[in-house]
Amino acid sequence: MHSDRPRPIAVAVRERGPTTTTPRKHDMTNPTIGWIGLGRMGEAMVKKLTAAGHGVKVWNRTRAKAMPLAEYGATIVDARLDLAGCDVVFTMVSTTDDLKEVLFGDGGLTTGQRRPRLLVDSSSISQEGSAEIRQRLEAMGVGYLCAPVSGNAKVAKSGKLLVVASGPKAHYDTVAPLLQAMGRKVMWVGEGELARVWKIAHNTMFGVIIQSLCEITVLAEKAGIPRHVFLESINDSVLGSMYTRYKSPVLTNLTFEQVTFTPKLLLKDMDLGLGAGKAHGVPMPAAAATRESVARLVGRGHDDVDFAILLKETAADAGLELKPENVHVDDGL
Repeated sequence: MHSDRPRPIAVAVRERGPTTTTPRKHDMTNPTIGWIGLGRMGEAMVKKLTAAGHGVKVWNRTRAKAMPLAEYGATIVDARLDLAGCDVVFTMVSTTDDLKEVLFGDGGLTTGQRRPRLLVDSSSISQEGSAEIRQRLEAMGVGYLCAPVSGNAKVAKSGKLLVVASGPKAHYDTVAPLLQAMGRKVMWVGEGELARVWKIAHNTMFGVIIQSLCEITVLAEKAGIPRHVFLESINDSVLGSMYTRYKSPVLTNLTFEQVTFTPKLLLKDMDLGLGAGKAHGVPMPAAAATRESVARLVGRGHDDVDFAILLKETAADAGLELKPENVHVDDGL
């Protein structure tokens, strides 16, 4: 858990209508908070907010998944429109279409007489989709901040998320204390959709690293080095990272049913990365090769399993049948 209790600050929120960008003063010392989307990440992030003393109203498509959060002080609401009166609403959903649906679809957050002052989205969506959503929200007078994160659900639970935001600086300053409650560090990288570019680049690297890590781990094991020994050595070398360390237990013991991120979601992000590369004229050969490897996982029906099952498929291609080593491995969290 983050050691510093966040201290909300009073900042003017810039509200934009179709013909004006004049800021309007509003007391955000103690903002009311709403949350939409309780997947593996959303639930952990809401718990961090409530643990920091913030009241949070929560909506999820499957209400039963939201109910356990009541024990942590969250208020469960019946409809997205019940959050429309909140000062700040966070969203954490899977795709651009999902975000459009919860905001603008039938019964969506912005479809009533009242609307939140600021929408903070932490989903992994495209730069183009995010820009369209920004335009629609700002035309309604709703502020918009992109705030994707680095880390999986276990990282979120341990309070070690990195939060990277973009949009009007005033909006970032308003919610920075709330973002700080959910992670170890928060950053503002600029205006518009730049945080989307950051997240796309981040997750593209995410895929390339797991591809490389699986390849070299299979190489080492086939040559005779036990997996846990090899992974420990990598983690303690100049190549080690928080990422390689927290993936080591699943790679060692083949516990792919403990899902942090699925092959299908990784494929979506690899496609976003390659699309961004094409748009900006950047060759990405390593990402392109990784994309095909991940696509093969999806094609073989690896659905509700962790994307680290790539190790098993890589080993099979090398004629190696992997077995769990049943060794305790520190994940660094």
